[in-house]
Amino acid sequence: MEFQPDLRHDSATPLYRQLYEDIAGRIRSGELENGERLPATRELAGLLGLNRTTVSAAYDLLETEGLISGQVGRGSFVTAGRPAPAGIDWAALLESSSAPPAFQGGGFQGGVVSFATSRPSRDLFPLDDFRASCAAVMARGDLADILQLGSPSGYEPLRQYLLEGARRQGLAGASDDLIVTNGCQQALDLIGRVLLRPGDAVAVEDPVYPGLKNLLAGMGARLVGIPLTADGIDLGRLGRVLERERPRCLVVTPNFQNPTGETLSTATRQGLLEAARGAGVPVVENDAYGELRYWGEPVAALKQLDAAGGTVLLRSFSKVSFPGLRVGWAVGPKALIGRLRQAKEASDLHTDQLSQAVLLEFAVSGRLEAHRARVLKAGAERLIATLEGCRYRLPAGTRWTRPEGGMNVWVRLPEPVDAAELLPRAREEGIAYLPGRYFSVTRLERGALRLSFAGPTPEQIREGLTILGRIVAGELESAGRSRDPAPAMV
Repeated sequence: MEFQPDLRHDSATPLYRQLYEDIAGRIRSGELENGERLPATRELAGLLGLNRTTVSAAYDLLETEGLISGQVGRGSFVTAGRPAPAGIDWAALLESSSAPPAFQGGGFQGGVVSFATSRPSRDLFPLDDFRASCAAVMARGDLADILQLGSPSGYEPLRQYLLEGARRQGLAGASDDLIVTNGCQQALDLIGRVLLRPGDAVAVEDPVYPGLKNLLAGMGARLVGIPLTADGIDLGRLGRVLERERPRCLVVTPNFQNPTGETLSTATRQGLLEAARGAGVPVVENDAYGELRYWGEPVAALKQLDAAGGTVLLRSFSKVSFPGLRVGWAVGPKALIGRLRQAKEASDLHTDQLSQAVLLEFAVSGRLEAHRARVLKAGAERLIATLEGCRYRLPAGTRWTRPEGGMNVWVRLPEPVDAAELLPRAREEGIAYLPGRYFSVTRLERGALRLSFAGPTPEQIREGLTILGRIVAGELESAGRSRDPAPAMV
């Protein structure tokens, strides 16, 4: 196939969509005939001067439409175009995403835990305290105002409470403002809407939280992964990416990163800020887990260390209180927060004020701090059980991170075990986890998996890791037998 499509880099239509429409048109017109082989993604990317992921996304959409068919080891081939159906062609209207679907881990099965979801245990929710907070809000004289449409900046009493707290902690200065969002995820979405255009590069950690990866991919962003070291992000690689790729922003989780559980050292934080400042790249500090430190000394936030004003800090109540209420916030330069406010108003008008009022009452009454103390105690017990389980129940040669908080431990199984291939067998025995491929940006660790330990009890963690260890050991034994040389025939 030799052609030069008219791709416009300044168009609002993403490049992958433009490429898809060009090839689809040629197939439907008969210019590309049934059975004709398309160039490999790498080859076509080189011919057109595109990123390979852009071509892959176009091919994915063509395959979804039934216009091409991918064959392992052979490539992609044109299939006969089908006439458009009567009525609405939803398949043509809906765009596919090249990101993998989110894994539904499920819950407890037969008394054995799922390690697949990074969320707190529902058994720790202080329901009586929550009911008391709800009752206090319901009894207020301004309840009708709370139930009215509110400001896109958030319920003002809560916004002021959070902003004053940020100022006391050195997280907000005179040039900063705060907006309440529907969790950290919406804050990330709003930042993407304001800062990004299709095809823009965004620097992220590798591996990274799938929710962020899928969000940015859905916006047409080009993700550039920065490997993680024992101290956090690889500063050498970061510097090269900032220089060569000129990303629109750098998104980083400095405390108990999801999925690895790693925390950036002070030196790494300072080096990261220096590199970003020198390149003129803003930093998005996604600090969803910072409140969940079980032992060790806390490290100053990037926002605290950044005197140049290039960082926006995201935090949330979700991990330390009630995830279902979906209340988070962003602190950053007034100019940025103002644009986020406009984007939020266009998206959902404002975040639910009743949830915000209840959480404010839960906080100012002292109930939140009492609950946080219980969460930290339970989290420490679960993390200890996970680390001990990795040490005593997983086979020799297994490696894992050793976080001091958060909800996740990153495990690397011995070669040649593939965590994704092992998952169906594990689920048959009641174990669920997320394999490393869900978190990969550019580097796939086939033996890696994430253990999310916040939900199960210590007893369930120990039982689950015992079963997982037995399954991995059996896989290693089978792999060893398959490599044994055949007996000589004499």
